[in-house]
Amino acid sequence: MDQSRTEFGAAKPGAESSDEQLMTAFSRGSNDAFTELFARYKQPIFGFYWRRVADRAQAEELAQEAFVAVIRAAPRYEQSAQFRTYLYAIALKILRAYRRKAAFRATFLGLASEHAEPAAESGLVTQVFMREAIRKLEDMDREILLLREFEQLNYAEIAELLNLPVNTVRSRLFRARTALRELLSERSPSRNR
Repeated sequence: MDQSRTEFGAAKPGAESSDEQLMTAFSRGSNDAFTELFARYKQPIFGFYWRRVADRAQAEELAQEAFVAVIRAAPRYEQSAQFRTYLYAIALKILRAYRRKAAFRATFLGLASEHAEPAAESGLVTQVFMREAIRKLEDMDREILLLREFEQLNYAEIAELLNLPVNTVRSRLFRARTALRELLSERSPSRNR
């Protein structure tokens, strides 16, 4: 028997297993497989939320919630897509629920729907400026841009995740990049000091 294989037929964690092999092994009881998946994706998923909610503690909480959802769904996991697409679909669903709750609180309880941006110190001026420009994009264009540029999903993965045709993803990404370029050229952080 091949020593790099487990009794489940998937490669052992750490033996350069694919994400899909690891998730299959985890769904069959391998905690080591989940540990490896978590190590691979904890920073990308945190970054996914950090770029969208602008509050570090909230981003960490949402990332943890995404991994808890993976754990809960593991017994029902069937490989129908790349694991990365599966994970980002879960993350996006959690983000949407968070935004709905935040909107509800803002509307009915009079609370702010998003935390204020951190104070713009010299090193953060550009980051804050970029966040503001990205927030001005249309919702779908912004999401496609973030998924492509920051999560580095390919066009097919974005199309599957957002349930859009690939050509729509391409055209909206082009439109988002063009709009962002225009927003950034209108004013730069150095002009606003």
